[in-house]
Amino acid sequence: MKQRVLSTRGHLPGTGLERLAGRVELVRGPGDKPGAGELADLARGVDGILCLGNDRIDAALLDAAGPGLKVVSLASMGFDAVDQRAAADRGVVVTHTPGVLAETTADLAWALILMARRRLGAARDRLHAGAWTVFRMDDFLGLDVHGATLGLVGYGQIGRAVARRAAGFGMRVLHHDPFSTAGDELSQPADLHTLLAESDIVSMHVPLTEATHHLIGPAELGSMKTTATLINTSRGGVVDEAALLHALREGVIHSAGLDVFEHEPRGADVADLVAQAKLVALPHVGSATEATRAAMVDLAVDNLLDVLSGRPARTPIPGAVAVAR
Repeated sequence: MKQRVLSTRGHLPGTGLERLAGRVELVRGPGDKPGAGELADLARGVDGILCLGNDRIDAALLDAAGPGLKVVSLASMGFDAVDQRAAADRGVVVTHTPGVLAETTADLAWALILMARRRLGAARDRLHAGAWTVFRMDDFLGLDVHGATLGLVGYGQIGRAVARRAAGFGMRVLHHDPFSTAGDELSQPADLHTLLAESDIVSMHVPLTEATHHLIGPAELGSMKTTATLINTSRGGVVDEAALLHALREGVIHSAGLDVFEHEPRGADVADLVAQAKLVALPHVGSATEATRAAMVDLAVDNLLDVLSGRPARTPIPGAVAVAR
């Protein structure tokens, strides 16, 4: 009898989901994100769950799936929505998709750097509104990117990919990462205080954990240059949104670019923040290219099938077991 797998979405980019359907009995969720109760009903009796990074996988859902559940496979690099302790206690392998989205997300981080630093969003909006009626030398004056100091908070695959691109802009690059304390040809290590104080651009590349929640708050923003730009393509919760709104309103920092928010999706509740003239905001599109999103689904499917076949997962989340017990 085929093993049963729940995909929390009925459709995903690429052909990975169809490949999975050929190997297991596939239970497909609705087109959009299912609610907790609906997800629990769909999960009953499954051997594996294929989900996205914003699907809450907690003890109640794991128990609803039952003792046969072996693997939760995320088509996401982030895994903060999973109760890792509950999964470990039940012998469930949790996997994610690092690596395949690093270069694409680094591209997006650079798009935000250029848009925020050069005030391109405000310039675009003026043009689209039909309000560009005269050329002035002092309109939309931004700050240079070339030759600036770039500070990377987190120096994993995405952080290094951002650093590689910085070389073409002739930038000095610093990084702060407890797991990467050595320098290399791209970047030099620094403590967080030094990085924030010396960087013209600070780009966030850390997972969301208890230690990194609101890592950038009022004190950290206050220690940055008034000409600095903050970029976040990691997880929204690493930046205190209220503190960032205050910093932009009061000129504590020059500008910011966000691809992520503390609670997603967002709407009117962050209207004041996204309305700031010196903020560029995007709806979590860091990995959103056809090739990368398909590669994420493929890796998630490979992880799931490996565990269901008794093989080690290819990319378990850090600190997790790779084989179901």
